[in-house]
Amino acid sequence: MLRGITRRGRGEQREDPLDAAQERRVRAVLALGGVPQADLPDGVQQVRLRLLERAAKGYEAPRDVSAWAAVVASNLAMDWHRAKKRQDRLGERLASLRQHEHPSGEDTSVLSLAVAQGLDELPDQQRQVVVLRFFADLPVRSIAQELGVPEGTVKSRLHTAVRALRARLHEDEVV
Repeated sequence: MLRGITRRGRGEQREDPLDAAQERRVRAVLALGGVPQADLPDGVQQVRLRLLERAAKGYEAPRDVSAWAAVVASNLAMDWHRAKKRQDRLGERLASLRQHEHPSGEDTSVLSLAVAQGLDELPDQQRQVVVLRFFADLPVRSIAQELGVPEGTVKSRLHTAVRALRARLHEDEVV
C-alpha cells in the first residue's frame, strides 16, 4: 500500500509517499533528463502528487514504487523539454511579430497589455484553448486530442473566448 503524505487535521498523519532513496532516484532521473536544478523540487512534488492521485482513485500501489516513480520522472523531464521548446518558439514568434508588424512600441504595449488582461479574465478552459490555438499554433484536432475532448468542444470554447476578448478590446478602446 502507498504511504501517504503528512496531513494535519482530524488527527490523521501519514508518511511521505516517497522514501529518501526513491526521492534521490527521482531527482537523479529528472536531472539526467535535463531538468534544471531549480525545477527539481517541483518535479519531485509532481511524482508525489501522481502517487497520491493514484491512491485517491483507489488504484493499487505500483509493485515497484521506485521504478514507477523513475518512469514518471522521466516522462516529466520529457514534458519539461517539450514545454521549453514550445516556449522558446513562442518567444521567437512574438519577437518576430513585434519587429515586423508593429513598429510602434507604444501601440504594441497597449495591445499586449489589453490581450493579457483579457486572457486573465477568461475561464481556465477557454484561456487554455486560446493559448494552445493562437500562441502555441496547434490545430483544433491536436488540441482536442491532447485535452481529450471533442473537436466541437474546442471550437465552441474558442468561439466564446474570442468573442469575449474582442468585446474586451472594444470596451477598452484598444481596437
